Amino acid sequence: MKIFRLLHATLLVSDLAKSRKFYEEVLGFEASPSRPAMSFDGVWYDFGEQQLHLMQLPNPESGLQRPANGGRDRHVAFAVDELDALVAKLSNAGIRHTLSQSGRRALFCRDPDDNALEFTELTG
Repeated sequence: MKIFRLLHATLLVSDLAKSRKFYEEVLGFEASPSRPAMSFDGVWYDFGEQQLHLMQLPNPESGLQRPANGGRDRHVAFAVDELDALVAKLSNAGIRHTLSQSGRRALFCRDPDDNALEFTELTG
């Protein structure tokens, strides 16, 4: 047996409309039409062969103290082509973010439910 690819990551959200506004209007994600009807609300976003799933379900970790830096928390990482453009979008939307402490062209932010996200600039 060989595991050879990550298919999707899933994040729990408490308010799907608020989360969609963040992911779609601030980050520019586009909802996938491939999500079937399920017993709970949610949305899927496609990135090549991978997906991010948002599920509106109760968070079993509600009230958990999260690390101040998203890089020291569980997180999902995305590749971006222009980190400076993302910095501007986040700043304009009033979304707190921190640059990577490793010196890489990367930043961390949190979504409306405190899920940590990493964005790393990859060119070429």
